[in-house]
Amino acid sequence: MDELIGLHVPQSPQAEQAVIGSMLADPSCVPEVLREVRAEHFYNRTNREIFETILTMFNYGRTIDVVTVAEQMIERGVYHEENTNSYLIELRRTTPTSANVGEYITILRDKALIRELAEVGASISKMVEEGLGSADEMLEKAEREIYALRRDRSAGGLKPVAEVVQTVYGDLTRMAEEGGQLPGLPTGLADLDNRILGLNPGELVLIASRPGMGKTSIALNITLNAAKQSGKAVAVFSLEMSREQLVTRLLSGESLVDSQKLLRGNLNADEWRRIVTAAGNISATRILIDDNPTLSVADMNAQCRRVQDLGLVVVDYLQLMQSAGGRSNAGENRQQVVADMSRMLKIMAKELEVPVLCLSQLSRAAEGRQDKRPMLSDLRESGAIEQDADVVIGLYREGYYNKDCENPNSAEAIILKNRKGQVGTVELMWLADYTTYVSVDHRHE
Repeated sequence: MDELIGLHVPQSPQAEQAVIGSMLADPSCVPEVLREVRAEHFYNRTNREIFETILTMFNYGRTIDVVTVAEQMIERGVYHEENTNSYLIELRRTTPTSANVGEYITILRDKALIRELAEVGASISKMVEEGLGSADEMLEKAEREIYALRRDRSAGGLKPVAEVVQTVYGDLTRMAEEGGQLPGLPTGLADLDNRILGLNPGELVLIASRPGMGKTSIALNITLNAAKQSGKAVAVFSLEMSREQLVTRLLSGESLVDSQKLLRGNLNADEWRRIVTAAGNISATRILIDDNPTLSVADMNAQCRRVQDLGLVVVDYLQLMQSAGGRSNAGENRQQVVADMSRMLKIMAKELEVPVLCLSQLSRAAEGRQDKRPMLSDLRESGAIEQDADVVIGLYREGYYNKDCENPNSAEAIILKNRKGQVGTVELMWLADYTTYVSVDHRHE
């Protein structure tokens, strides 16, 4: 590190000491510090050891002061007899005021970011000099490492469990304060949300069905609801339909105007009024659409990294993605290609820290069964898809196979896999005129 940026390493001993001194002088500011600061933000080893000790004590609910911290450092084997105690006393004494701890944190994080940026720059330079991969691969790796810094997290590495406990505890506290609301983005289908607990950061959620069952329709329902409820950006990658086709479907579902009438422009005054209102509602959201049919996961990931306040990524659909990383896969096994892409989608969800909703086709295996409801084994071309996905939902409509059935609009969202809870079937209603799915109203006939 010193060789990269000369003898001067970006650091602020005063800010490091002031942050720790504030925690020793006023334990009430410890939660604020722990929300913003990580151990690696400290360049000085002693300061880092003191911070880690305070973090552990806070997680155990222990009293934090000069004496107790020194005692805990002895237990952890990081206490240096000669000067640790006097150093702790000096930190507490020389800290001007804990009221300015936010300013100290800002300086501390800024210096740490510059150090990390220098390390990433050196890594990129080495990669280019040694020619490790193609230009596209090196660009992807460089973007990924820079993006990790922008999100204020390392691209990998071991993290102390005490820091993870603090994060989980913070999430639990936040959800309790919100009255036990869904931890993830709502889909707009209440019964489905109750089963899968919404769409959660880092999850790969797969919706699969036979062609014509309404995969794109339910994805658009979820897209619009998530965008309206969260206010966050939703990135939609459509490899099958154009932007205009997708927006036409959104307008039909939002306005409840027959999609066929909308396509012909054959609308009465009331329907025009509803279309204008729906257009305003949709325009107010932050839905972003890319309809390039040759996109790879790397292309999607690169675009999503540049989106501010991203909340959800939607991909329609997996089997249409012909390339991975810009390379030709003509000679490769198609099953392996799809497996690689599903794995890359899961990695993208974790890296971006948002849910990725991906649509997938089912194989024709169900057509030969008497009960044509989807099964995990029906996932087309790759068993690896079900392994990577956190939630797998199969769509089924009896009316798709038998138009004379008792209720052709009745639909089922069959949860085939759910890492957070139980599997099972959720009843939905298919409104064919508006190409949209809605929850079943259980209160009325």
